[in-house]
Amino acid sequence: MSGVTWLSEPSERDYEAARSYLSLLLGADRLDEAVELLRYGVEDVWRAKDLLRASRLLPLRRKSSPSPVLLIHDGRGTLEIADGYERICAAYLSDENTGVSGRLALLPEMTAHAVTARFVRSPIRR
Repeated sequence: MSGVTWLSEPSERDYEAARSYLSLLLGADRLDEAVELLRYGVEDVWRAKDLLRASRLLPLRRKSSPSPVLLIHDGRGTLEIADGYERICAAYLSDENTGVSGRLALLPEMTAHAVTARFVRSPIRR
Protein backbone atom coordinates (compact mmCIF):
# COMPACT_ATOMS: atom_id res chain seq x y z
CA MET A 1 0.00 0.00 0.00
CA SER A 2 1.25 3.48 -0.87
CA GLY A 3 2.59 5.78 1.85
CA VAL A 4 0.12 8.66 1.51
CA THR A 5 0.10 10.90 4.57
CA TRP A 6 -3.31 12.45 5.21
CA LEU A 7 -3.99 15.56 7.28
CA SER A 8 -5.88 14.88 10.51
CA GLU A 9 -8.81 17.23 9.74
CA PRO A 10 -10.60 18.46 6.61
CA SER A 11 -10.14 22.19 6.05
CA GLU A 12 -12.98 24.72 6.10
CA ARG A 13 -12.45 25.00 2.33
CA ASP A 14 -13.27 21.26 2.02
CA TYR A 15 -16.59 21.78 3.83
CA GLU A 16 -17.39 24.73 1.56
CA ALA A 17 -16.66 22.57 -1.51
CA ALA A 18 -18.86 19.81 -0.10
CA ARG A 19 -21.68 22.32 0.51
CA SER A 20 -21.42 23.60 -3.07
CA TYR A 21 -21.57 20.08 -4.52
CA LEU A 22 -24.31 18.85 -2.19
CA SER A 23 -26.45 21.91 -2.97
CA LEU A 24 -26.96 20.33 -6.39
CA LEU A 25 -28.25 17.10 -4.83
CA LEU A 26 -30.07 18.08 -1.65
CA GLY A 27 -32.89 20.47 -0.90
CA ALA A 28 -32.15 23.52 1.23
CA ASP A 29 -33.85 21.84 4.20
CA ARG A 30 -31.29 18.97 4.16
CA LEU A 31 -28.17 20.84 3.04
CA ASP A 32 -27.21 22.47 6.35
CA GLU A 33 -27.90 19.22 8.17
CA ALA A 34 -25.74 17.20 5.76
CA VAL A 35 -22.77 19.57 6.03
CA GLU A 36 -23.06 19.60 9.83
CA LEU A 37 -23.16 15.79 9.85
CA LEU A 38 -19.91 15.77 7.87
CA ARG A 39 -18.18 17.69 10.67
CA TYR A 40 -18.95 14.86 13.11
CA GLY A 41 -19.00 11.90 10.73
CA VAL A 42 -17.31 8.56 11.19
CA GLU A 43 -13.55 8.99 10.76
CA ASP A 44 -11.74 6.07 9.19
CA VAL A 45 -9.57 4.94 6.29
CA TRP A 46 -11.01 3.05 3.31
CA ARG A 47 -9.32 1.57 0.23
CA ALA A 48 -9.38 3.92 -2.77
CA LYS A 49 -10.81 1.21 -5.04
CA ASP A 50 -13.67 0.56 -2.58
CA LEU A 51 -14.59 4.25 -2.41
CA LEU A 52 -14.70 4.50 -6.21
CA ARG A 53 -16.80 1.35 -6.51
CA ALA A 54 -19.22 2.40 -3.74
CA SER A 55 -19.68 5.83 -5.30
CA ARG A 56 -19.99 4.31 -8.79
CA LEU A 57 -17.43 6.74 -10.22
CA LEU A 58 -14.49 6.26 -12.58
CA PRO A 59 -10.99 7.47 -11.68
CA LEU A 60 -9.75 10.85 -12.91
CA ARG A 61 -6.14 11.77 -13.65
CA ARG A 62 -3.79 12.16 -10.74
CA LYS A 63 -4.10 15.24 -8.50
CA SER A 64 -2.48 15.55 -5.12
CA SER A 65 -3.82 16.88 -1.82
CA PRO A 66 -3.51 15.38 1.66
CA SER A 67 -6.86 16.62 3.00
CA PRO A 68 -9.27 13.87 4.22
CA VAL A 69 -12.24 13.24 1.94
CA LEU A 70 -15.85 13.97 2.91
CA LEU A 71 -18.50 11.30 2.22
CA ILE A 72 -22.29 11.16 2.57
CA HIS A 73 -24.26 7.90 2.61
CA ASP A 74 -28.02 8.07 2.15
CA GLY A 75 -28.95 4.69 3.62
CA ARG A 76 -30.33 3.45 0.32
CA GLY A 77 -27.07 2.23 -1.17
CA THR A 78 -25.72 5.53 -2.49
CA LEU A 79 -22.37 6.97 -1.45
CA GLU A 80 -21.70 10.56 -2.51
CA ILE A 81 -18.18 11.94 -2.41
CA ALA A 82 -19.01 15.42 -1.16
CA ASP A 83 -15.38 16.54 -1.43
CA GLY A 84 -12.21 14.73 -2.43
CA TYR A 85 -13.07 12.76 -5.57
CA GLU A 86 -9.80 13.83 -7.18
CA ARG A 87 -7.87 12.75 -4.05
CA ILE A 88 -9.48 9.31 -4.13
CA CYS A 89 -8.55 9.04 -7.82
CA ALA A 90 -4.94 10.03 -7.10
CA ALA A 91 -4.73 7.41 -4.37
CA TYR A 92 -6.31 4.82 -6.66
CA LEU A 93 -3.87 5.57 -9.51
CA SER A 94 -0.95 5.34 -7.11
CA ASP A 95 -2.12 1.96 -5.76
CA GLU A 96 -5.75 0.85 -5.76
CA ASN A 97 -5.34 -0.46 -2.21
CA THR A 98 -4.13 2.88 -0.87
CA GLY A 99 -5.95 3.87 2.30
CA VAL A 100 -7.95 7.08 1.97
CA SER A 101 -8.60 9.04 5.14
CA GLY A 102 -11.98 10.65 5.42
CA ARG A 103 -15.13 11.46 7.27
CA LEU A 104 -18.42 9.66 6.58
CA ALA A 105 -21.73 11.32 7.41
CA LEU A 106 -24.88 9.26 7.56
CA LEU A 107 -28.21 10.83 6.85
CA PRO A 108 -30.44 10.55 9.95
CA GLU A 109 -32.39 7.49 8.87
CA MET A 110 -29.19 5.43 9.05
CA THR A 111 -28.51 3.34 12.13
CA ALA A 112 -25.16 2.06 13.34
CA HIS A 113 -26.20 -1.47 12.33
CA ALA A 114 -27.18 -0.37 8.83
CA VAL A 115 -23.85 1.40 8.39
CA THR A 116 -21.91 -1.72 9.27
CA ALA A 117 -24.11 -3.97 7.16
CA ARG A 118 -24.39 -1.76 4.08
CA PHE A 119 -21.27 0.34 3.81
CA VAL A 120 -18.30 -0.14 6.12
CA ARG A 121 -17.32 -3.65 5.19
CA SER A 122 -13.57 -3.87 5.73
CA PRO A 123 -11.93 -0.54 6.50
CA ILE A 124 -8.18 -0.38 6.78
CA ARG A 125 -7.19 0.26 10.36
CA ARG A 126 -4.61 2.96 11.10
